[in-house]
Amino acid sequence: MADVVFQHSRSARATGSRKRAGLHYALRRKSTVAFLLALPLILLIAILVLYPALYSIHLATLNKSMQHYVGFGNFRFLFRRDTFWMVVEQSCLFAITAVIFKALIGFFVAHFVHNIPAKGQRKWRGMLLVPWVVPPAMSTLAWLWLFDPSYSAFNYTLGLFGAGPIPWLGEAGWARFSVILVNVWAGAPFFMIMYLASLKSVPDQLYEAAAIDGANWWQRTWYVTLPMMRNIIAVTALFSLIVTFANFDIVRILTAGGPLDQTHLFATWAFKIGIEGGDIPLGASVSLFMVPILAVAAIFILRDISKRGNEA
Repeated sequence: MADVVFQHSRSARATGSRKRAGLHYALRRKSTVAFLLALPLILLIAILVLYPALYSIHLATLNKSMQHYVGFGNFRFLFRRDTFWMVVEQSCLFAITAVIFKALIGFFVAHFVHNIPAKGQRKWRGMLLVPWVVPPAMSTLAWLWLFDPSYSAFNYTLGLFGAGPIPWLGEAGWARFSVILVNVWAGAPFFMIMYLASLKSVPDQLYEAAAIDGANWWQRTWYVTLPMMRNIIAVTALFSLIVTFANFDIVRILTAGGPLDQTHLFATWAFKIGIEGGDIPLGASVSLFMVPILAVAAIFILRDISKRGNEA
């Protein structure tokens, strides 16, 4: 009897071992197939992203004629230029301010849409996504007409109330405000749709429990909504920060960096130096300065997400 039980136990262990081995083999085979299916996309990304990045690093080490190696000479030259540090300041101010306002507007608009009955949400989502869906160059041209010094629709409206015309694109402070305004208008819907998806994943039981405890709207938002959405907020802000920092079309169409280079960002100033000025290595050096700044921001944000994931 004992031998029968022992053999049965041994057979069960062998069967379980074969099942685990078969499952492990199947998972490994599926991962291999998945990698092979994704390989064309990986190669495409490497060709379109990795190669240009490495080539930019190579260009940044050459002189203006691209015939002699100068090492860090282009970077040392930029460090001695006041315009470069002004562009660094303007790029950081533009990106941080725009992302903060996009995040705030997207958060409140997402709450507004989330509280609309289900039948009306589709219509509101479609209308609010229009600024993000329209090509930036096309929408920026419309804003350029609104800011036009002679035919500005904004100045015409202000004139009806007796207010004087505003030099939207002719004065440095107003030009910066105008560029940030257009970027916020175009980018806030992206935050809205991301936050709306996150809001729908928050369990209603948490809000019901908070309401039973006597929490008001602000307390429910602060202690329930924000903690549940924190990772989505961080990832969305990081992605938007990268895109905003490298923005080109809005500044190029509205101000072209003016007046007096007061609205230049890294991308537009690199274009001015490299393409319009004919110094491609120096333009490549300017564009490369975005990498360490964005890398530091990404490290802090992703580290916070990882820390919270480990705590959970």
